[in-house]
Amino acid sequence: MRRGLLVGAVIGLAAILSGAYALRPAEVSPAAIRASVDQSPELLNRARSLPVALSYERSLTWQANGSFCGPASVANLFRSIGEGETSEAEVLAGTGWCRLGFCWMGLTLDELAEVARAHTDRRVTVLRDLTPDEFRRHLRASNDPRKRYIVNFSREAIFGAGVGHHSPLGGYLEAEDLVFVLDVNERFRPWLVPREKLYSAVDTLDGEHKRGLLLIE
Repeated sequence: MRRGLLVGAVIGLAAILSGAYALRPAEVSPAAIRASVDQSPELLNRARSLPVALSYERSLTWQANGSFCGPASVANLFRSIGEGETSEAEVLAGTGWCRLGFCWMGLTLDELAEVARAHTDRRVTVLRDLTPDEFRRHLRASNDPRKRYIVNFSREAIFGAGVGHHSPLGGYLEAEDLVFVLDVNERFRPWLVPREKLYSAVDTLDGEHKRGLLLIE
């Protein structure tokens, strides 16, 4: 009995610690957000008129906690293409990931691909180790209504602080060379960033592998 209580206590402590990680606020100040990306109304309105951005209907469902950026990104993407699972709980159902209401240390790009594949018959492709030219080609393709992308990047490389993050791409303003990121974190909200700056944030390691893009088509 004592052993069972001890095991239960250890599991409970792990859940509390994991929950604290998942729910902790982002370590990026509002001033750093404003200085790092473009959220000017004029450019945002132009970006929201892009073909793929329009499918998100100017409304995102924000991630429930700090570890749920991946599931929230898939849920928003699914809604934009008419798939049935449009909540974090629905896209996670039956996958075995993110039990107890949090994703321990978040999801990698490959893990997020598994989550997406569990609830769609569409082709799901992990794209990593992209060259700058390949990255630009996919950004151009992100304006194609038949395709949807989720970008996995390091917040630190853009904002000077923070950890890895997932968010859908709303498209690419090619003339300005700006990428429209539909950030699922309510503190950040959608923003535009120069292509080279986003590429630098994607061309980083998450464990043993590079970050990258998730393509669903």
